[in-house]
Amino acid sequence: MFGLGKKPALPASEQDRSWYMLEKIIAESQTEQRRARRWGVFFKLLTFVYLFGAIALFSPAAQKGGGLSSMAKDHAAIVRVRGVIAEEQEASANVIVTGLRNAFESKHTKAVLLVINSPGGSPVQSNYVYDEIKRLRAKYPQIPLYAVIGDIGASGAYYIASAADRIYASESSLVGSIGVTAAGFGFVGTLDKLGIERRNYTSGAHKSFLDPFSPEKPEEREFWQQVLTKTHEQFIKRVRDGRGDRLKETPDMFSGLIWNGEQALALGLIDGMGSPGQVARDVVGMEEIVDYTPQKNPFDALAQKIGTSIGYGLAERMGITASWQLQ
Repeated sequence: MFGLGKKPALPASEQDRSWYMLEKIIAESQTEQRRARRWGVFFKLLTFVYLFGAIALFSPAAQKGGGLSSMAKDHAAIVRVRGVIAEEQEASANVIVTGLRNAFESKHTKAVLLVINSPGGSPVQSNYVYDEIKRLRAKYPQIPLYAVIGDIGASGAYYIASAADRIYASESSLVGSIGVTAAGFGFVGTLDKLGIERRNYTSGAHKSFLDPFSPEKPEEREFWQQVLTKTHEQFIKRVRDGRGDRLKETPDMFSGLIWNGEQALALGLIDGMGSPGQVARDVVGMEEIVDYTPQKNPFDALAQKIGTSIGYGLAERMGITASWQLQ
């Protein structure tokens, strides 16, 4: 064996030389193992630091526009409505209502800005948010709520906005689309041409009246139109209740048409022009803004991004490309 601090002497015989090489290999292997363990510990520590940093970055305090120091001051609160309004989406009623409740419950909130960039969506989800806005305004009468429309505030998004005390937008924002739609396809003729027989078993005379592979019946079409008309009437009532005599109604106002911000202002669909920052500063009188929009769990968001990246990579390797767009 090697003596400490001494360079081993070269062996004379072949057998000694073999032992010498074996001992050298073992010593180098042990050195490499120790080096690997040190790097393993280093990377584990680095991973923990990264995860704790991510938690701190995505924590509610960090997400609310400035952290705890900002929340401890008087401020304008922001809750965002982004994308299609539907359950399990970023703009679901649960997400929006949670943000609104947190904003109104803060003793430092001087006004709430509902920042909207959405083409609309579910009338049920929109109605949930509308009702909650009215409830919170009644519970906290000293805190006004202003809707600020960005690129678009249409259909269900305008439904929600009409509950606000005032609505602001840009001159180029798209506003309105006060109507209800339900679209589909009919494939009956296609099945006939292909010689395919449709077999659909139901209990109830009209159970499959929306089935695209069954012939449309006049009485069912009339019934479905009544459902849409009733929902449209509810939408109109909500807008009238929210906007009051500010509306300058025209025959086309509730036809489903959409206008830019300048036209919407002339029709009384909005009250003025402005961005969220301008409304906070000039209307509310607050420079400090805190975002109360609920954020995804950072680990869920990371997992989703990883899953999306893997899926995209597989699709790319297989020569598949896809573009998903919700309107």
